[in-house]
Amino acid sequence: GGKLAGISQLSTGREGLNTPIGHFAIQQKDVNHVSSKFGDYVDAGDNVVKPNVELGVDARPPGTHFKGAPMPYFMRIHGGVGMHAGYLPGYPASHGCIRMPEFMAENFFKSVSVGTPITITN
Repeated sequence: GGKLAGISQLSTGREGLNTPIGHFAIQQKDVNHVSSKFGDYVDAGDNVVKPNVELGVDARPPGTHFKGAPMPYFMRIHGGVGMHAGYLPGYPASHGCIRMPEFMAENFFKSVSVGTPITITN
């Protein structure tokens, strides 16, 4: 504990969906995690019909089904929030998760165990 594990570009939670601040621990690890809440509505051919939806909030177009957003190297830290590989637009853009480059997410994933303490500051 108390040692810096790495430095990386990140994208955290956007306004209103801020990433929680505080002391946490890794609760779950899933190398091929898929969101059960955020993703796209796709047709039978897996073509995106309605992107960036929240299941149960955004209306599902007829003939489509929900496809959860991939969250490679997911490390759950609090509720539905975790650290994982993802898109980095250069500003806070997530639904609360901490997105990082895939190589960094993979390195963190391999370096931590369930129970590893995590501190999030702003």
